[in-house]
Amino acid sequence: MAAPVAHTHTTGGILAAFALDVVLVTVFAAIGRASHTEAVFAGLATTAGPFLAALVIGWLVSLAWRSPRAIVRTGIPVWIVTVAGGMILRALSGQGVQVAFVIVATITLLVMLVGWRAIAALVGRRRR
Repeated sequence: MAAPVAHTHTTGGILAAFALDVVLVTVFAAIGRASHTEAVFAGLATTAGPFLAALVIGWLVSLAWRSPRAIVRTGIPVWIVTVAGGMILRALSGQGVQVAFVIVATITLLVMLVGWRAIAALVGRRRR
């Protein structure tokens, strides 16, 4: 009789990955507000909201719960949808989408959303 296969993606692991993405997108928005000397917490929901909504869409589109820590299968699609969707939602809500902001957001969210997955992969390899 074959041994049962261990599930590498538990509900707790999926929720932790999603929560980390949410925290990182929120931190991105908070850093942006602080760098423009805006009240960090007062308008955080307005700034982070479009990106958080796009993050949820990115998770749904990429079926991220199937492999939440995967760099290519999940991290890159979630990052692309979060940036593109966040910018579209910002524009639709009358918030700015200046070219410099798009560039900074694209790079910062790449480092954050794909970066933690790359670090997790490296740690996983070192443990094996």
